[in-house]
Amino acid sequence: MPSLLIQNGTVLDPSRDLEQRMDLLVRDGKIVATGQNLGKADQVIDAAGCYVTPGLIDIHVHFREPGDEEEETIASGSAAAVAGGFTTVCCMPNTKPALDNEAQVEFVLRESERVGLANVYPVGAITKGRAGRELAEIGSMHDRGAIAISDDGVGVADASVMRKALQYAKMFDTVLMQHCEEPTLSGGAMHAGTVSTILGMPSIPAEAEQLMIARDLLLNRTIGCRYHIQHISTAGSVELVRQAKKLGQNVTAEASPHHLLLTDESCRTFDTNYKMNPPLRAAADIKACIEGVRDGTIDCLATDHAPHLPEEKELEFQFAPFGIIGLECALSLYVKALIEGGHINWMRLIDLMSTRPAKIVQLDKGTLRDGADADITIIDPKIKWTIDVEQFAGKSRNCPFQGQQVVARAVATIVGGVVKWQLARK
Repeated sequence: MPSLLIQNGTVLDPSRDLEQRMDLLVRDGKIVATGQNLGKADQVIDAAGCYVTPGLIDIHVHFREPGDEEEETIASGSAAAVAGGFTTVCCMPNTKPALDNEAQVEFVLRESERVGLANVYPVGAITKGRAGRELAEIGSMHDRGAIAISDDGVGVADASVMRKALQYAKMFDTVLMQHCEEPTLSGGAMHAGTVSTILGMPSIPAEAEQLMIARDLLLNRTIGCRYHIQHISTAGSVELVRQAKKLGQNVTAEASPHHLLLTDESCRTFDTNYKMNPPLRAAADIKACIEGVRDGTIDCLATDHAPHLPEEKELEFQFAPFGIIGLECALSLYVKALIEGGHINWMRLIDLMSTRPAKIVQLDKGTLRDGADADITIIDPKIKWTIDVEQFAGKSRNCPFQGQQVVARAVATIVGGVVKWQLARK
């Protein structure tokens, strides 16, 4: 494997609280040194003016394979990931069929290896067929390489099933990722509030999320499994997590770009690219989520990348599917929501997008220490660009941020010491 030298960049490594202009040397897929005068290498990248960071990690994506390959595949999703600066992603199990057994887990891992772009780790289903009634093969999926368990797209409604799932997750020391939505309060198309009332749109109240979080935290209080809340979206949810952490509970949470930037006011346009689950909430919820990121209540950032066909998103708002894509513009959107707003700095952002996610799913990544896997993202923090979905590497185009001018972008993505994507510079 050719050696690689990254020169003149500012190394930004939250795992060591290190921010310093220095070079980084890679050999045989591993980081072997950071510093000055590191010698020669087969390949040299000039990172002047850029941050050199641990590879970005997204623990919540949907790659649709098997079953809906016309929307996204592991290959196209991996291409989108590296184009966005992500070296590692964790794909959700709501495929057709669901990722609920060891054979499906092995398929994802083999296909990821065949494609050879980003590291793609499968998340196994909590229940068979994600139906919420009978536990899936949690132990065997874990042994085969499932990084976590989740029924994402639906929450586990049955408290008895959920309690057993928490116990099994504790037994195998895996993280349980919950889509928190009480089903008797779901079924709507947008957030329950003034806008939904004016539009006459069926809605999903904030309590749908909060009730399931409260129930699960209560169930897990004596079990103590690693419990992770996906795409948190309400002020009440953030406060529940904040109080649980004060009590010492083993809980983490993630936020997505759209829940930090957009409100339900966008739904007045009836543009289905503003339809997602959980739905876009009120301005007070955005404020609370940003504060949750700032004070550490929210542990990491994840895209919830959810591709859909144009003909699906062209349906009436009420009948169109939930979800938007985000891998290729997430970094810039987080910069807009969190750094430009003065809430956090770059060190904290990389911590939220790399080091912390790695810890949540117990991956030996998210660091630039000597001996670590050479998963590296090089970021130009000042580059200005316009989001253009027609230029995206992924298959789908359902993005509400189309045409927005943003700042900061990954300019090179290195996985296992190999440059997998590099921005063509003018």
